[in-house]
Amino acid sequence: MSTTPTAVIVGVGPGLGMSMARRFGSEGFRVALISRGGARHEGYLKELAAQGIDAAAYAADITDRARLTSVLGEIASGGDIGLAYYGPGPTQQPIPLTEMDVSTAQSAFDWVWPAIDMVHEVLPAMLTRGTGALLFAGGLSSVRPMPMLGHLALPSAALRNYAVTLNAALADRGVYAATLTIGGLIERGDIHTMVTADPARFGSMVGHTLNPDDLAATAWDMYRTRDRAEEVFDLFGG
Repeated sequence: MSTTPTAVIVGVGPGLGMSMARRFGSEGFRVALISRGGARHEGYLKELAAQGIDAAAYAADITDRARLTSVLGEIASGGDIGLAYYGPGPTQQPIPLTEMDVSTAQSAFDWVWPAIDMVHEVLPAMLTRGTGALLFAGGLSSVRPMPMLGHLALPSAALRNYAVTLNAALADRGVYAATLTIGGLIERGDIHTMVTADPARFGSMVGHTLNPDDLAATAWDMYRTRDRAEEVFDLFGG
């Protein structure tokens, strides 16, 4: 078993996920990447290896609870998990709140349950060691009314509350929890690629994009200082 702590990146993509992997890897962590499909993994691992970062990759759909739990257990068997980061975005299209029924609302929370599965799997060992961190990435609709996101605002608020309440619950137990609340288009990510490829449909994104390396640097500072439960990035004013 390796004595080097592992940073698990759940929901890795070419934007913030890989920026988190590079940042924590450059700070001495081994990196374990988890994403729904493995088609990009070879490229990710080559990029990290070129920067001297020890990394492995695992394919797991976060909604497959048994598979996600199995992968996290496999990663933990190879060394202590020092950081678990939950960063996948919702895969559903927004449904207006004015059209939402209970079934629609419940379906939105399929994005939240894997975060809880992740914590349930990795937290006991962190508490035993008295060290570790849990970081989450959520959306601005958790703190600002954004009707255009419809029913997706509900799980966003739930994930934020889960993260900041975990921060309070774990404050005196050596484990840190926090969330990045993101209001902006993350550069190099898949959504950024889609939106910028069709400006006629989505409009100009000038002034509304975030550099994922900057977000990852903030995440590292939060991990290092442990002085706040949340950092908000709001490019929509207010």
